[in-house]
Amino acid sequence: MATLRTIRRRIASVKKTQQITRAMQMVAAAKFRKAQQAILLARPYAYKMREVISSLASRAELDLHPLLARRPGKQTEIVVVTSDRGLCGGFNSNILRTASRLIEQMRGEGKKVDLTLIGRKARDYFRRRRVEPRASHIDIFDEVTYHTASLIVDEIIDLFSEGETDELYFIYNEFKSAIQQDVVMERVLPFEPMATVEGPVIDYLYEPSEAVVLDDLLEMHVKVQVYRILLESSASEHAARMTAMDAATNNADDMIAFLTLRYNKARQEAITKELIDIVGGAEALR
Repeated sequence: MATLRTIRRRIASVKKTQQITRAMQMVAAAKFRKAQQAILLARPYAYKMREVISSLASRAELDLHPLLARRPGKQTEIVVVTSDRGLCGGFNSNILRTASRLIEQMRGEGKKVDLTLIGRKARDYFRRRRVEPRASHIDIFDEVTYHTASLIVDEIIDLFSEGETDELYFIYNEFKSAIQQDVVMERVLPFEPMATVEGPVIDYLYEPSEAVVLDDLLEMHVKVQVYRILLESSASEHAARMTAMDAATNNADDMIAFLTLRYNKARQEAITKELIDIVGGAEALR
């Protein structure tokens, strides 16, 4: 059985770890509230823009804009969105497993796959597997902005418009609640108009022209959707870390209780042994 000193050291070590996990939980909770508010405010705008663009695209000729073009799909761009830091449960591993399966599936279909990696965890994962991405972006989740999303998307839009890639997929965690985040695989390009748009059919007057308006709005739409995706991932990350650190703190409580029980038993055994030795010595002196 472990000595009393060893058990005391383990109890002290677990208590220090618990202080760290509790502090991380509180930090994650503060960041989560801010990130949750940001995504809840961004979603209505992003969804409404998708509805408007669907309405416009349904009236436009499919070859009017390159972002509406349908091509055979032999070249695919996959954007994998993970976090820069760990200690957030299965947040990153679920994303990376889904991405690996999709890459394998598309290569099995004879498609060429390029990767854009967002987050240090995605970059390190594919680097260990000697997979070279087309681009990687790290340290962007400290402050997610529309400008950040624009920088990520601009080059991909150019590649798509020039016919160098045929499809654009995003794999990310969609925020549902503080305890639920779902892995989503979303095709962003080519833009797919919604099957039906609720409400009366509205026609539009275009100024200066239908092509110019559609060009500006489609590019803005892609950037807004990517901005929403980054906000979804940010809120999901902080929620996952908050939940993981809460579980770690509770596990530390259980471990401390278990070690304290072992310590008390070991101490009782040591005292009992000493008493037996004393009694035995006294009997021997008689």
